[in-house]
Amino acid sequence: MSDRYAVIGNPVAHSKSPFIHAAFARQTDQDVVYERILAPLDGFAQAVETFRAEGGLGLNVTLPFKLQAFQIAHERGVRARDAQAVNTLKFEGATIYGDNTDGIGLVRDIQVNLNFRIEGRDVLVMGAGGAAQGALSVLLDAKPARLVIANRTVEKAERLAERWRGTRGLSPALLSASGYAELSGREFDVVVNSTSASLNDTVPELPDGVFARGCLAYDMMYGKGVTAFLERALSQGAALVADGIGMLVEQAAESFFIWRGVRPQTGPVITALKAQ
Repeated sequence: MSDRYAVIGNPVAHSKSPFIHAAFARQTDQDVVYERILAPLDGFAQAVETFRAEGGLGLNVTLPFKLQAFQIAHERGVRARDAQAVNTLKFEGATIYGDNTDGIGLVRDIQVNLNFRIEGRDVLVMGAGGAAQGALSVLLDAKPARLVIANRTVEKAERLAERWRGTRGLSPALLSASGYAELSGREFDVVVNSTSASLNDTVPELPDGVFARGCLAYDMMYGKGVTAFLERALSQGAALVADGIGMLVEQAAESFFIWRGVRPQTGPVITALKAQ
């Protein structure tokens, strides 16, 4: 019988994860089947237990269950503890292991697939919600010269920055928080949109001039083509723009490695998804 894995969320019908993991399984000759599970909003833990009882070996966790996945994990990797959220569950006997691969997916896409170095660069992260929280640790590991978290509610961004300054012993010069208007007169080499604005084809109120010459603009949203954020970046002189397709595939590859101990090649899968 094939080993069973799945993505669990609500909604989940749109998920590209079954396509991605089927491609990984073929590529690495792993005997794996991968499904979608629509969990009731009030029934995540029960859905996980049902899948485990039926012999499932691991789950990818998508919205809105990443915080609940963190809570039910018996053991958590460093990245999960940093993010305070879990997107990958692995079942080993009676133990539920939780990890978070979102941040490494983002940074690998930027630095490997897009060949854009983060070290020594000025980085702006738009948004202070779960997506930003999941990425921040790995972005900081990439050693930017400075990183600014900008959010409509500045207090939320400041709480996130304060937490990481305390955890890492970082100075406010290296890691700080800001409102959007206060970014006027500052420019960044990497601008990451972690907000949900692209769902509504809108852009947070960024002042002109934040996109430095030669900058990368990265929208974590995928499947929307050139979003309003990316259009704005191009009009402001960004040299390179990307949506979150590469991040999606890279975080999936890290999950696959956690489950199977095999690291698949991501390039062909990214190309296939973009062709769709």
